[in-house]
Amino acid sequence: MTIAESVPRHNDVVHCPACSSYLRPPRSWIHAAPDSAELMQILIRRVDRHTARHGVAIAAAEFVAVPTEPPHSNSKRLALRVRLRRETTHGMMVEEDHVAEFAVHDRLCDACGMARARAAGPDQQWSAVVQVRQRASHRRTLIHLDQQIVRHGAADSAVRVDGSSGGLDFYFASRSHAARLVEFVSSVAPARVIGVARQLVSHNNFRDAFSVELCAICRDDLIFLPREASRTLDGLGPLVLCVKVSKSVSLLDTNSMRLVAMSIAEYDRYRFEPLLSSRRLVEYVVLDVELELRHHDVFVPVLGGLGSTYPIAWVQIARASDLGKNNTVFTVKTHIGWRLNPGDHVLGYDLCNVNSCNNQDLESYGQRHELPDAVLVKKRYKWSAGKMMQEQDGSSSGSERGCAGIEELAMGIGCIELNPSDDKMSCSRTSPFDRLRVALHRNNMEIMEVCVL
Repeated sequence: MTIAESVPRHNDVVHCPACSSYLRPPRSWIHAAPDSAELMQILIRRVDRHTARHGVAIAAAEFVAVPTEPPHSNSKRLALRVRLRRETTHGMMVEEDHVAEFAVHDRLCDACGMARARAAGPDQQWSAVVQVRQRASHRRTLIHLDQQIVRHGAADSAVRVDGSSGGLDFYFASRSHAARLVEFVSSVAPARVIGVARQLVSHNNFRDAFSVELCAICRDDLIFLPREASRTLDGLGPLVLCVKVSKSVSLLDTNSMRLVAMSIAEYDRYRFEPLLSSRRLVEYVVLDVELELRHHDVFVPVLGGLGSTYPIAWVQIARASDLGKNNTVFTVKTHIGWRLNPGDHVLGYDLCNVNSCNNQDLESYGQRHELPDAVLVKKRYKWSAGKMMQEQDGSSSGSERGCAGIEELAMGIGCIELNPSDDKMSCSRTSPFDRLRVALHRNNMEIMEVCVL
């Protein structure tokens, strides 16, 4: 057996005809002239991945003419002669020449592909689109997804971003870039691909469309689980609160304060809708707080994942709208009691009038079981823009610096700039993410009403 038998004679290399660069896997593009040292290094890397596993080293290399083609022809193949060296069992060095041929495949690099797509007309500048939709009234998960996309640069290669009534459309010049965004969305949000369509544009040109649907459940939604879903989740609920939305949906049992993560696959089995959303939150005033410590443990507010339990607290509250009108007081069990003090304001769902929920299962459950008077969701902070300016000057306490005003919240969620400068407004060329922020600002103005947890 010779040394060269373990090294293949035929390989492939990808070339960008627009900028004369070659692909260095997995995603790097290197500009290399014909018969240059840079090109030789790329080709040697393709050969070396086969020689290293057999203990063979490359001692020398040089370009040669393709044996089956005339010299100086416009060939789509390259030939490289390498000298292979291997040490025998007796300590002797054996060398052998080997000619490797490379088939050159033309493909535009990422930069040239985006430049050509932007130079083309509006109808011809994209070849793949990702349509992200959320069938919910306030689409808070969609706004959270926008934050993650901007933070991680998952759609930097998008040539256009359009907003629609139910979500966002990302246009790409390459199908691989669109598939990469679909994979990213599925990794950071409860999403599923509901369809992939392909349209023939010309003889060998296609357009692909990826339809991605986000879970209809958003953070802070109150949910009444169907009986089958409650059994699947080990008797959770049935009255649960969504406390977190990431790749899975974290549901909190309002009675036992047990936290369970539900995957998008489990959600698809039942497709339940939220009972009440954040638009139905009612403001309460905290009158008294009593934290329930079990087994005389020292309370540390640190939570884990599946099966975690929040600390239970009993809180005496009154509606903010009832102050000065009546003496109606409620005592409810909550999971946020460890951060509440008398006099604080909280937001929660009023369940005194169950008929207003328009849910027959909840009404039937309320006739057989005792429902809580209210379900507290989050503490409400009241900070004005003036106090936030004082925090920047260092005139406020550390606890105040840990809270954000509603103006800061609007600036953070969705990356919306409420007061753009004149230079930005006068700029004629906008990036896809500028249009993304404008689309989110137009379609999701209700996020201005969200309070900090």
